[in-house]
Amino acid sequence: MPEGASLESMRQDVLAGLRGTPKRLSSKYFYDARGSKLFEQITRTPEYYLTRVECDLLRASGAEIAAAVGPRAHVIEYGSGSGAKTRLLLRALDDAVAYTPVEISYSALAGSIGHLAAEFPGVEMLPLLGDFLQAQSPPSPRRTPARRLLFFPGSTIGNFKRAQAVALLRAMRAMLGPDGLALIGFDLVKDPEVILAAYNDAAGITAAFTLNLLARLNRELGADFDLDAFAHRARYAVPKRRIETALVSLRPQRVQIGAEAFDFAADERVEVEISQKYDDPLIAELATDAGLRVERGWNDPRNWFGLRLLGAA
Repeated sequence: MPEGASLESMRQDVLAGLRGTPKRLSSKYFYDARGSKLFEQITRTPEYYLTRVECDLLRASGAEIAAAVGPRAHVIEYGSGSGAKTRLLLRALDDAVAYTPVEISYSALAGSIGHLAAEFPGVEMLPLLGDFLQAQSPPSPRRTPARRLLFFPGSTIGNFKRAQAVALLRAMRAMLGPDGLALIGFDLVKDPEVILAAYNDAAGITAAFTLNLLARLNRELGADFDLDAFAHRARYAVPKRRIETALVSLRPQRVQIGAEAFDFAADERVEVEISQKYDDPLIAELATDAGLRVERGWNDPRNWFGLRLLGAA
């Protein structure tokens, strides 16, 4: 069964995406147990700078972030993953009241909470299993927090097209309330070769991660994708300043999912993910359109990655 999502919901998402032109598969289904492990391996490849640079930035700027946020925050994180960045944030904050990860993967959620609860006994752990794209109310901590801090690291916001990113930021604003803040990671515009290499590592781990999506559909939906007949392709679209990741059909073929068949032409791309890169004007535009404003910002020394603290406008 899909973790944190019903089998029928997943089936309908996949069928709708493959009926479209171009064909699409949602990247949210990357993260089954094997996909989560593969992604953790990706973050340790020499080409994938994002995790290392963001963690270094959190260490270097933790005191300033804590001062800007203030004491007794209820930290809410969309997509907790391994919890490595969360650990850095909780160490820096002054007397955090509670931590609520919102995670579609039960295994990732349980693993993150288990490690963090032992390290931060004074922080109440209030996990929420579900899709952060769907409106949910966070649990109420026993201790009254001074404000909510929504943590959205990893430049995950770059996986959403502009209208979707604005809608997500608006939902964040509603969850935060008038005094809440959001700390969001943004991968910044830089040398395209550096960016492209991060999504095409020499060891092929990213390719295995992308193809694992088809393995999951075979296992959980009874599809018959031939994994050897598809290939991972990630390209940098310079005018749009984003990575576009696809699964490319290597030959003409037909794939069956239940009673429905889908034909693929040779070299046909199935879109699976975008990864937008940002500069300060674009960040400010997104924030403004969502009723937010940039309160503070921190970049690494090379200006490869940025953290931005957003509040209600």
